[in-house]
Amino acid sequence: MPLPPAPTKRAALLSPEAFDAPARSKPRTSRESAATFEPSRTDGKSQARDLFDHSGGATAEAPAPRAPSREKTRPKTTRGKTAAPAVTAAPTTQSPARLKKATPSGPSKLFVLDTNVLMHDPMCLFRFEEHDIFLPMIVLEELDGHKKGMTEVARNARQTSRMLDGLADAQGADIAAGLKLDSTGHREAGGKLFFQTQPLNYTLPTSLPQGKADNQILGVVEALRQQYAPREVVLVSKDINMRVKARALGLATDDYQNDKTLDDGDLLYAGSLALPADFWTTHGQTVESWQQGPHTFYRINGPIVPSLLINQFVYFEAPGEPSLYARVSEIRGKTAVLKTLKDYTHLKNSVWGVAARNREQNFAMNLLMDPEVDFVTLTGTAGTGKTLMALASGLTQVLDDRRYTEIIVTRATVSVGEDIGFLPGTEEEKMGPWMGALDDNLEVLSKTDTGAGEWGRAATSELIRSRIKIKSMNFMRGRTFMNKYVIIDEAQNLTPKQMKTLITRAGPGTKIICMGNLAQIDTPYLTEGSSGLTFAVDKFKGWPHGGHITLARGERSRLADFASEVL
Repeated sequence: MPLPPAPTKRAALLSPEAFDAPARSKPRTSRESAATFEPSRTDGKSQARDLFDHSGGATAEAPAPRAPSREKTRPKTTRGKTAAPAVTAAPTTQSPARLKKATPSGPSKLFVLDTNVLMHDPMCLFRFEEHDIFLPMIVLEELDGHKKGMTEVARNARQTSRMLDGLADAQGADIAAGLKLDSTGHREAGGKLFFQTQPLNYTLPTSLPQGKADNQILGVVEALRQQYAPREVVLVSKDINMRVKARALGLATDDYQNDKTLDDGDLLYAGSLALPADFWTTHGQTVESWQQGPHTFYRINGPIVPSLLINQFVYFEAPGEPSLYARVSEIRGKTAVLKTLKDYTHLKNSVWGVAARNREQNFAMNLLMDPEVDFVTLTGTAGTGKTLMALASGLTQVLDDRRYTEIIVTRATVSVGEDIGFLPGTEEEKMGPWMGALDDNLEVLSKTDTGAGEWGRAATSELIRSRIKIKSMNFMRGRTFMNKYVIIDEAQNLTPKQMKTLITRAGPGTKIICMGNLAQIDTPYLTEGSSGLTFAVDKFKGWPHGGHITLARGERSRLADFASEVL
């Protein structure tokens, strides 16, 4: 088999035709070789650009082809044979635009960003793909007014200013022609950033005060719409009133959606899946089963396997047939292995005197008591037993199994009503009023040991208190927890950035449990789709050492269950 011609440029790819080229009996001259392989080199460059584009990066334009070499060499002749004609690699028929990753076929838009978008997410400059961004001058003025302080808004304002400075300092940057958003390494941004460098003529209704910043931004959007017609100019703002005024003026506007993990809270991963009624009929022919210790394993294949995830719970309940409760322990290609669960609904398997009362609680206890699961998320309405099960599992594994050294409890200190001001005392004393749920559940757990007597219960309570540490989230940066059982309560009030900060504190042997009710978010500007708890559930689903379960039924009282439904 003849050897294909060598690549003419570094990181170039050979075309498929080059591998089918017949053997050459006569080497080409330099002039002939340069002229012949020029299309191949261009084709290799295009294919190399395609390779880099698939990896997520943008590439520079291909350099102009070099002139062929004029150096003369004496060609060699073959004896008694006719030289094979030179074969050139056929250049690709696709244009460079087609070789890049698929982009929307419509024209690019011009997005005008409100100040609150930049202060909400400093990375928003690089989230608009191939579209261009325009910043009015009043936006820079408002950024300058919010950059002082230690709040999250002030930090985001300073970060945005640093990013704008980096774009302006990039090599070859020209503010008049627009700053390339991919010049600082963010290859996913293919558009340009434009600043308002000159006054714009616009007219707004006299009912809108001219000196207000929001109205000035609306005027800029109106002027750009007239200047760049028919190109679409869209105002992006987190301010609802700003968007309402823009629509009243006939301007295109939209909310900043990139911070939302899910558009609808009902699409959140539930952690469990009900097997269809015909499961054994469709999958029973090829099921393999075996026993290993107290668990039974089933290897299945069929149409349901692609919809399964690692550590997802499956259950089969049908009248007149045996029930199945299992967890997906392995997925390989088109087969999945189901592992039966430990029944924590039975009193003999109770954890610190607490037994599961329903199917979802049994699923949660299997996750909480599994040492191979390092990260557990629990969601559910009020009274579903999230805190009680997490504490009971933690106490059993800390005091009885000695698997962890202590329990660390923290939560987001977001008030439901008005703030009561500063609190006296140490860190734990300041966190005391926020830990009422912890005290209530510890009181329930201390009463589970009925045979210890009053002195025994008091001693047990003191022992429990000595193994539980209450920490504030404000001092978590830079810490590392080793062999700890960490409970993050009311996690629905955390932002994705705060959630990342807490989860990355985990060291060797540490287990983290995040609990929350997405229907009780008290943090301003945080929704079910943008909550840190939603973010964690969505990102960790399918990880072999993480699990999630949504608790469906409340067990607190009939009054609490009815109130959560009708109020």
